[in-house]
Amino acid sequence: MWLNLFIICTLGFLAAAVDAIAGGGGLLSLPALLMVGVPPHLALGTNKFAASMASLNSSITFARSGKVNITLVKWQIPFTLIGAFLGAWAVLGVSSAFLSKAVLVLILLVGIYTLLHKNLGMENKFQGLNSHNIFAGCLFALALGFYDGFFGPGTGSFLIFSFIALFGFDFVAASANSKVLNFTSNFAALLIFAWNGKIFLAYGIPMAVFMILGSYFGTKLALHRGAALIKPIFITMSLLVAVKLLYQYV
Repeated sequence: MWLNLFIICTLGFLAAAVDAIAGGGGLLSLPALLMVGVPPHLALGTNKFAASMASLNSSITFARSGKVNITLVKWQIPFTLIGAFLGAWAVLGVSSAFLSKAVLVLILLVGIYTLLHKNLGMENKFQGLNSHNIFAGCLFALALGFYDGFFGPGTGSFLIFSFIALFGFDFVAASANSKVLNFTSNFAALLIFAWNGKIFLAYGIPMAVFMILGSYFGTKLALHRGAALIKPIFITMSLLVAVKLLYQYV
């Protein structure tokens, strides 16, 4: 029991710190729960519980720093909620295996594209909101909300990349805004898992405490070090997600 708690709390702290910076924390937190013997659907729900607490903390810290575009995310939040609710309902009865092939290709493209474009996300080129980019942002929010509720790996990377590609944000602003939507989808999916009794609180509560600490550490580090820190971690986590999916597929 104590060894299991040590594993999930340690990996949970590291997962939340990395996730606050560049996404991809689920690569550590979900396997940690599976490693100690938590059944898959229960692990998904428990991970959502802990990750929701961590992403809430990151969202608040980023918002206080002034890096969150409230006008934008208030449009995106309802679409993220709807998508996440639908995705979480779907995953309870459907295998997510078929998604792995498509996501593998997409996340690889995101990582490689970011690696090859040296200046991508290094400067904030945001020129304001209009009906076109708000509409596109809401569509992405709906799709990624569904994806996060249904499957999950790489959601943070896709969100960060969408904020850079659609709005011209730098990595810091993209990470900040992505955390708000990530919390929204995590929380919506969490409600579905909780309603269906898929959260193991004996592990979820201590894991959440350490993930909150990790998210605070990661957020402060991201704000202090900026895009120069976030971009290489973003590329690394994107490629690691791809490797993980490729391993599962093979």
